[in-house]
Amino acid sequence: MNIKSLLLGSAAALAVVSGAQAADAIVAAEPEPMEYVRVCDAFGTGYFYIPGTETCLKISGEVRATVYASEDSAEDWDSEVRARLAFEAKNDSEIGTIGSYIRIQGTAGALADERADVVLDQAYITVGGFLVGRDLTWVDDWGLAGESDAFFGNAIFNTISYTYTSDAFTVGLGVDDLSDDFAGNEVGVQGTLSAAIGPASLAAYAVYDFGDEEGGIAGVLSADIGPGTLGIAAGWASGQSTGYDFASEWTVGAAYTFKATEKLSITPQVVYYGDVDFTTADAWAADLYVEYQLASGLKASADVGYYDEDGADSNWNGFVRLTRSF
Repeated sequence: MNIKSLLLGSAAALAVVSGAQAADAIVAAEPEPMEYVRVCDAFGTGYFYIPGTETCLKISGEVRATVYASEDSAEDWDSEVRARLAFEAKNDSEIGTIGSYIRIQGTAGALADERADVVLDQAYITVGGFLVGRDLTWVDDWGLAGESDAFFGNAIFNTISYTYTSDAFTVGLGVDDLSDDFAGNEVGVQGTLSAAIGPASLAAYAVYDFGDEEGGIAGVLSADIGPGTLGIAAGWASGQSTGYDFASEWTVGAAYTFKATEKLSITPQVVYYGDVDFTTADAWAADLYVEYQLASGLKASADVGYYDEDGADSNWNGFVRLTRSF
């Protein structure tokens, strides 16, 4: 056999084998197109469309680490770590914007024997201005920029409310389920009114506890003055409420947040309390709160405070804190 015959025979054999393999070849299926996550800008920043739906979802959270110190504490100092994770979903509908909000929270102290339970901190549904579910009510917004003010002791309930908002003002009315704090079923009502007038803003709050037949009113006036913001707050209650848990019969205070730089703010604050816990004792408190924005989503803060009540020992307290939010 010569070389030419050998080459022709080999080529014929390869052609037969190649034909057989071609007949048995498996053709791969075309990959299905992937639907990428789309940004939703209809309700603000941070939202994206849930794939396959027209519902916009926003995921946010916070981790906060704090070391506390206090003269009247059993321990000279203690630490606490708090974590929050929130989910907010919104979509347009024929009855208006439908929303839902869920916030899960867990808090643990270094000296605790067991890990703290994770709790459902907030969960509610909104349709237009209506809200139903478990929520921090409007009175949680009362207060100053410092850490020494207090008036409403309870501000989270199962609630139903309606809020109307315009360019000039906001008004709201709601009903709170106070049954968690009473032996029986009791309710309370709450209302709020806020308005902005140039560089100033005013917010007023009112609550009434039908179980104890007691109520309270409070307000905050704030205005941009100089290189910062001045806030003045006051509150008064007709008597102690089991549901809303007023700190005193009346209180008044002031704070000034000085914007030292774009990242650094310093807030001195002083507050006076009349008839603390509805006794004959008065008290005053003061603190200095400092906050520094280390980076986007990361801030450091510290506070030192003083509290002096009639007939009781005075107390120095404070904390240092690092907060990461996203």
